[in-house]
Amino acid sequence: MRVVAAMSGGVDSAVAAARMIDAGHDVVGVHLALSRSAATLRESARGCCTLEDAGDARRVADRLGIPFYVWDLADRFQHDVVDDFVAEYAAGRTPNPCLRCNEKIKFSALLDKALALGFDAVATGHYARIVDGPGGSALHRAVDAAKDQSYVLGVLTSDQLARAFFPLGDTTKAQVREEAARRGFFIAKKPDSYDICFIPDGDTRGFLGKKLGARPGSIVDTDGRVVGGHEGTFGFTIGQRKGIGLDRGTMDGQPRYVVGIDAETKTVTIGTADLLGVNEIHAIRTIWCGPPPGPHDRCSIQVRAHGEPYAALVETAGEDLIARTEEAIRGVAPGQSVVVYDGDRVLGSATITRTARTRKTSPASARL
Repeated sequence: MRVVAAMSGGVDSAVAAARMIDAGHDVVGVHLALSRSAATLRESARGCCTLEDAGDARRVADRLGIPFYVWDLADRFQHDVVDDFVAEYAAGRTPNPCLRCNEKIKFSALLDKALALGFDAVATGHYARIVDGPGGSALHRAVDAAKDQSYVLGVLTSDQLARAFFPLGDTTKAQVREEAARRGFFIAKKPDSYDICFIPDGDTRGFLGKKLGARPGSIVDTDGRVVGGHEGTFGFTIGQRKGIGLDRGTMDGQPRYVVGIDAETKTVTIGTADLLGVNEIHAIRTIWCGPPPGPHDRCSIQVRAHGEPYAALVETAGEDLIARTEEAIRGVAPGQSVVVYDGDRVLGSATITRTARTRKTSPASARL
């Protein structure tokens, strides 16, 4: 096959590209330029998509002896990821930009361009597995549970999975680094990227403040009493405890968490930990990459990239989804994605719009 290997400049994508060559594919390395002003991005950082990363990717491609190109997707990234991120926070929701980048950039823009140029598939360094079976290609969790990225890939369709390779899904991170060292890759010990790539200093609240400006409002308790103020609801997310800016001397000694955000009234509601648990999740824009579960099928859901899976019953109606769990899940925010699993297999994902606590929940034994 003719394969585009997405090369970020990190160790994972380098080893993934090398393995595709070993498997006999005709491989071309591609680095995605995602910033309109790459020179403003930091170097030697724990983010990604920097000028340094582009140079690292090129040097690895040279060592592998494959063609290497930089594809400029900065405008698409700005619109589909950065602008979406800002708009979601402005509306009082909590988006996942890495998930959106996988959906809109790496497996829509990248794959579409690759196919248009005559390539057969794309390969990335994601930690997930694609298992081929009678029903087609199925997305599964990676062997390395600590690095598993199936959650952020839950937005992919069956057609996209059929044209994707994840060569690292059966390997641990430690083994990938060892392999990179054996291959002589100078980036074998390069740190992983954790930060949001378009917020170089890691200050999300400051970034949003510059984009949206001050939007002062009130912090209230669950009885509606004003207990503080803020400069914008975009600085908060459901379940947040630190950085709320409250005078603890006025509290009763119990920690307070963000339990509600209303961007229209510019109100942030705080409460005690017992108010955070929900066991009913409503979501929209469902994307199925596997068979949707039936109304009585036991499955599991996950609401964070490295969160716990929870046993659930999932009800579907068109593009809408309702998931009900036996155990309460804490800190679930509108805007997040809920990903549905059948064991290790990803069935699909949807965007959370609201949550509820509809009944008393059982002990933690309900967690899978």
